[in-house]
Amino acid sequence: MLHLLSLRYTASEREAEPYVPAHVAFLERHHGDGTFLVSGQTVPPFEGGAIVAAGVDREAAERLTAEDPFVVAGVAAYTITTIDPGRVHPALAAVLAVDPGRVRASG
Repeated sequence: MLHLLSLRYTASEREAEPYVPAHVAFLERHHGDGTFLVSGQTVPPFEGGAIVAAGVDREAAERLTAEDPFVVAGVAAYTITTIDPGRVHPALAAVLAVDPGRVRASG
């Protein structure tokens, strides 16, 4: 399963600022263990950010987001969208560990 973790600030960026180092450490930890595939700020950045997570079920994704220092501090909240990949680009197939029948040739 894939999960789109949409983070939105519930407080001002200024109020969230003290928690940025801990949030970055949270991101690094989960990128390091392979759970987070992509993460970044939204454009415009004051809206929040987004993460693509893989290799965990929905319950685990919910636990992870609850541990984000931004959430613990009450300055942000997540919306989780779970995705069951129907078609996958060949370049992503191994990373996502999808069924070969869902891989679609590029071009």
